Amino acid sequence: MNTDFSYVFHHKSKDAQVLSPVSVEEVGRVRLFHSGIEGYAPTPLVSLPGLAKRLGVVEVWVKDESKRFGLNAFKGLGGSFAIGKYLCEELGISMDEQAFAALRTPQAMEKLGQRTFVTATDGNHGRGVAWAAHVLGHNAVVYMPKGTVEERLRNIQALGAHAEILEVNYDDAVRHAAAMAEKHGWVLVQDTAWPGYEAIPTAILQGYTTMVQEAADELTQAPTHVLLQAGVGSMAGAVLGHCCSLWKDTPPTAVIVEPDKADCHYRTAKANDGTLHIVEGDMNSMMAGLCCGEPCSLSWPILNAWADAFVSCSDEYSARGMRLLGKPAENDPAIVSGESGAVPAGVLEAICLDPALVELKTALKLNEASRVLLISTEGDTDKENYRRILAQEETR
Repeated sequence: MNTDFSYVFHHKSKDAQVLSPVSVEEVGRVRLFHSGIEGYAPTPLVSLPGLAKRLGVVEVWVKDESKRFGLNAFKGLGGSFAIGKYLCEELGISMDEQAFAALRTPQAMEKLGQRTFVTATDGNHGRGVAWAAHVLGHNAVVYMPKGTVEERLRNIQALGAHAEILEVNYDDAVRHAAAMAEKHGWVLVQDTAWPGYEAIPTAILQGYTTMVQEAADELTQAPTHVLLQAGVGSMAGAVLGHCCSLWKDTPPTAVIVEPDKADCHYRTAKANDGTLHIVEGDMNSMMAGLCCGEPCSLSWPILNAWADAFVSCSDEYSARGMRLLGKPAENDPAIVSGESGAVPAGVLEAICLDPALVELKTALKLNEASRVLLISTEGDTDKENYRRILAQEETR
């Protein structure tokens, strides 16, 4: 087994103030807006009793975001809410279940004109922005970092967006998108923030809470644990923050998972010196959606206050999770989960079963009373690699 696995326990402040952007009171309108989008339906919350039994926990649930809006990933939630909120504010109309339809009327289009939304992406976020812009009758421009697979580029272009792969890493692609927005008067829709650019990233963060709201409708008991993958950290911050707001009396124990080639949150938590630590240069992990070197300044305070541990791991743990979900044992249903979507499952199995990680398992209190929630954030967005990984023999 590949042993490229590092972790750090984290001192939590449990500061409730940092939860305000994703609190129950603040994000009630988010799901209302999403429910008005044509084709909206809650994604499956899949119970895996066979896996739970093998890992020695009482329950494992996987939220399968490959079923979201036909996009094979969760990112349409953030992009649609952020673009919708921006346009509703331009028109002076409320964000409710009628808002999406109102934005598509000829009257709205006449008042707004055709806008151009621009972003940088490793794949899923850009596809979500391109889709939201397309269905609302606007333009999208998407920049992608070097190493992006052609399938992800083509999926974005198929939505009518201008998309291109640059010869820079993800964080430099973000800077390029911001510069082009400034130059051309486009609207930047980025899922990370910096001083002076926070309104749209906050709306994206809020958009992701629909996943938790849907899951809460189906769960008969609150999860005791969540394992969440982090790129810039917006999804992890949104999900953990809303979980802690929703189940404030029994907030879940949280583990944040990153590829070891792009582990900016792990490095920041390990240093624990009050500054954000950045990963620079090439980030050559197959977990493309998580290859981001700079933590989002909006989500880090949530993770810093409420996460229990941070994990940095090699691609083998992602592959382990892909096979675990895609070729399940014990008659569990199969879940098609891509490189970034499956890594929490691989890490969970490792913590529960690998003798070298018994200290981490004990500290996290992963035991026969645990109920674990995972978010499979994407399906097979790189189909060729997905087939290759599932065809490999297990190494554990």
